[in-house]
Amino acid sequence: MLNSTISYSSNNLDLSMHPVSFKNKTRKSENEHLSMFYIGNMETSNQHLLDSFNDNIQVDNYTEALDYIKNIHLYNKISPDVLIIDMPLNIAELTAFCSYLNQEKLLFKTPIIFNEKRLNPLQILSLREMKLVDDVVDIDSATINFNRKILFLKKIIWEQEKKLTRKNLKSDNKRIQSPVNLKRILDIVLSSVAIFLFLPVFLLVALAIRLESKGPVFYAAQRAGRGFKIFKFYKFRSMIVDADKKIDSLSHLNQYNSTASGPLFIKIDNDPRVTKVGKFLRNTSLDELPQLVNVLKGDMSLVGNRPLPIYEAVTLTTDNFVDRFAGPAGITGLWQVKKRGKAEMTVEERVNLDIDYSKRYNTFFDLKILAMTPIALFQKSDV
Repeated sequence: MLNSTISYSSNNLDLSMHPVSFKNKTRKSENEHLSMFYIGNMETSNQHLLDSFNDNIQVDNYTEALDYIKNIHLYNKISPDVLIIDMPLNIAELTAFCSYLNQEKLLFKTPIIFNEKRLNPLQILSLREMKLVDDVVDIDSATINFNRKILFLKKIIWEQEKKLTRKNLKSDNKRIQSPVNLKRILDIVLSSVAIFLFLPVFLLVALAIRLESKGPVFYAAQRAGRGFKIFKFYKFRSMIVDADKKIDSLSHLNQYNSTASGPLFIKIDNDPRVTKVGKFLRNTSLDELPQLVNVLKGDMSLVGNRPLPIYEAVTLTTDNFVDRFAGPAGITGLWQVKKRGKAEMTVEERVNLDIDYSKRYNTFFDLKILAMTPIALFQKSDV
């Protein structure tokens, strides 16, 4: 560990006793008052990076970073001028990390820079398109003036914040908000009643799954919902154990004609990973019943856009598709009642239906979709 940086462990942090940042060395330069929050192994960086900042905090991973950032805000300490990520790219972890910061409004004015040297050309392109970070640069380059770079990025963030505020004000004026959230009340009441009524079905389905194959009764995975909020999503297990690991080998069976540069959805025709019980559960939508718990918790709504796996969601974060995440996540929705079970459905059709719902949803529209859902439950094809 380099002497000029303080390493941090979440086991012994107490910001009520210690300052947020630690002095590097006394000098007079244009970077004298800059502070850096660094995620990665500081030993891999050259001296230019260290010399560019007066205060440095270093952590090893996203979990430790979140612990520290939460404490920065808890004790009202000054936020760092920049957050630098210098580690191999794990898109799911980075997405969850950035989404949490946005969701909780943590360090929302602090630019995030990813080290270019940790990325291949395709990853660089993906990060720029997804806009998870504010810039991708070679942080070890001696030609970088971090003072100017950070001031420039902060100015961009400030301008974007102004535009977003104006946009939200216009949206609020257009949509009349009820003092009572009827959608949430409807979700709580109906999901509670449904869980009570379907409890015997829960038990029978769990028994059938266990009798046919070994493994857990429930399938839980990270999904992205409204505003790209990441949550744990529940279903009855309808596939063999470790089915997710076999997805690459089955990509040629994908129902959707996705392109490398476009949005990605994956739905396998006659998926060989699906068990016999699982096929019945899927065709009757009984595998979706555990999502009533997600609705009760507030992760989802009864009606909304389907929450997506992270690898699908990250392909929909460009300007053309990001409105898809403006609507709530739901068990059933517009594309289910219009296109579900139809193998000819395109990626564009599904995304456009999701965007359409995000712009139109209200209590009466939701009730209409709920009324149409039973007709769509029994699919005509195994997709």
